[in-house]
Amino acid sequence: MNMFFRKINKKKRIELGHARIIKFGYGAYPSLVAILISTYAHCHRLNLARRLIHQVFSWDSDLVSVNIVIESLMRIGECNFAKKVFDKMPTRDTVTWNSVIGGYVKNARFEEAFTFFREMLSSDVESDAFTFASILTGCARLGALNHAHWVHDQMIQKKIELNFILSSALVDMYSKCGAIQTAKQVFESVRRDDVSVWNVMIYGLAIHGLGLDAIAIFSKMEDEHVLPDSITFIGILMACSHCGLVEQGCKYFDLMTSCYSIQPQLQHYGAMVDLLGRVGLLEEAHAIIDSMPMEPDIVIWRALLSACRTYGKPELGEVAIANISRLSSGDYVLLSNIYCSVKRWDSAERLREMMNWVEFKGVIHRFKAGDRSHPETEAIYKVLEGLIQQIKLEGFTPVTGLVLMDVSEEEKEENLNCHSEKLALAYGLLKTSPGTDIRVSKNLRICHDCHCWIKRVSRVLGRVIIVRDRICCHRFEDGLCSCGD
Repeated sequence: MNMFFRKINKKKRIELGHARIIKFGYGAYPSLVAILISTYAHCHRLNLARRLIHQVFSWDSDLVSVNIVIESLMRIGECNFAKKVFDKMPTRDTVTWNSVIGGYVKNARFEEAFTFFREMLSSDVESDAFTFASILTGCARLGALNHAHWVHDQMIQKKIELNFILSSALVDMYSKCGAIQTAKQVFESVRRDDVSVWNVMIYGLAIHGLGLDAIAIFSKMEDEHVLPDSITFIGILMACSHCGLVEQGCKYFDLMTSCYSIQPQLQHYGAMVDLLGRVGLLEEAHAIIDSMPMEPDIVIWRALLSACRTYGKPELGEVAIANISRLSSGDYVLLSNIYCSVKRWDSAERLREMMNWVEFKGVIHRFKAGDRSHPETEAIYKVLEGLIQQIKLEGFTPVTGLVLMDVSEEEKEENLNCHSEKLALAYGLLKTSPGTDIRVSKNLRICHDCHCWIKRVSRVLGRVIIVRDRICCHRFEDGLCSCGD
């Protein structure tokens, strides 16, 4: 209730301040109007912000004032509103373009960010290091390697000088686009006196399942007398977790406090819970949670829940579920499977009806499990059915045990065959020529059946298939995966 009244009072104070500005004759003063628009937008009084823009704001105002408006609108996610302001500007500078491009990236509207970036390159306004920092982040988030190469080429052509921010962004971009070797080459070629460059390299190796390489980078970091920070240890613990390196993970966890006086934070405890859970040490993982000096968050309970699903521990899974305050689609999957493992079929079915499985192929093609909404659905399913039969002839057996539902084996197999990553892969095969790498991005963890199946596909077709899921970047080639299974 107190918070409610504070919000009301804040809004009234803003309106009173606005009234006084008008009373004293400053109602059309550009910088004050820009600040008022930003303030109203921040308080979600968009009707008043729009009214000021349409009725009072002068488009001949100084660029600083208009840029303030655009940045404020982007900060609260009002991208369309900000674009309207941008479109009406008679002149724009580098800050204007950077505010729009960076705003679209921060709001995960990557295609629009790239559109504006291309327009900026065609304009008479020069891009700078801030422009490229934003667009490199967009490439990383999107996982689009072609975009990554093109943006990097633009940096070179424009002779943008690398600082530690851009160096880190380049390494991070190539890592998240599945090009870990290119990320390594960039890392070796840039200045490495800032810890952030080392951190993104360690993290990149971690998501590719290259734990030993990440440990080697950490050792090299020590040799070059660069002090690790708390983020460094998140990366190295994640690398140990993805590779099941329990002994090394425990060593680095202890090293934080004993050698570098870094107190473990939530993310460090979460990495340890994940590490112990992945190798089946569930009681030890639960003990870590109990020993934490702070309240565990949803990520930590989710890691324990995932491990309970993997190792069939419904009782401890129920403990994790009870502590998860809000559920994502991934949690619904795990919770549903926990219920199935104890034969609570009705509870599991209700949860599955609530799920929203979405996968992204490249930039614009989206698939969900059993999806038939794509305009080329018939061709996609024809390719997929042929591929499924071909892989079966090679000796592949679907992992139907993953489908913990009260249905026949045939129905379980059909369920697995329609997983979103398989549909996306079929589309990739339909649209690309032999020898071309196929790249798939996924918002959830890839399941064991799809992982095994895609390994076979990579060997049978002689294709490199890169699947970036919520946790890891899997590079499938010649029947093997970079994550080491």
